[in-house]
Amino acid sequence: MLVRLLYASRASQPLTPEMTESILAKSRAHNNDSGVTGILCFSGDIFMQVLEGGRQPVSDLYSAIIRDKRHHDVVLLDFEEITERRFSGWTMGQVNLAKVNPCTLLKYSEKPCLDPFSVSGKVSLALLEELIATAAIVGR
Repeated sequence: MLVRLLYASRASQPLTPEMTESILAKSRAHNNDSGVTGILCFSGDIFMQVLEGGRQPVSDLYSAIIRDKRHHDVVLLDFEEITERRFSGWTMGQVNLAKVNPCTLLKYSEKPCLDPFSVSGKVSLALLEELIATAAIVGR
């Protein structure tokens, strides 16, 4: 059975490009082995991530994320059983919102910034789908 999980969190310390690349590299290697796909979106200290795959691998990964000291304020935004993946092309795609048109962000929230803590999980998923459609995601 496939599931999709969307969560948001805050970084415990300021992110450097090296830290982000390390997180992505480890995610891609682990996710490929466990059949998990998804997207990591970040802006400032906020992360938003979609994980798709089998129920147990996704649950295990989310449990590890909750325990990871690099995050805090981990919030589950959406969880559902799915019939097919939306993010199957990425073992962990990356969106750096510093490079996204602020109008795209404003379309989905009160201000032109990433704030998944103040919108619904469905709104956050719609934003991610638009980012896919506009080719704003890198790192297949």
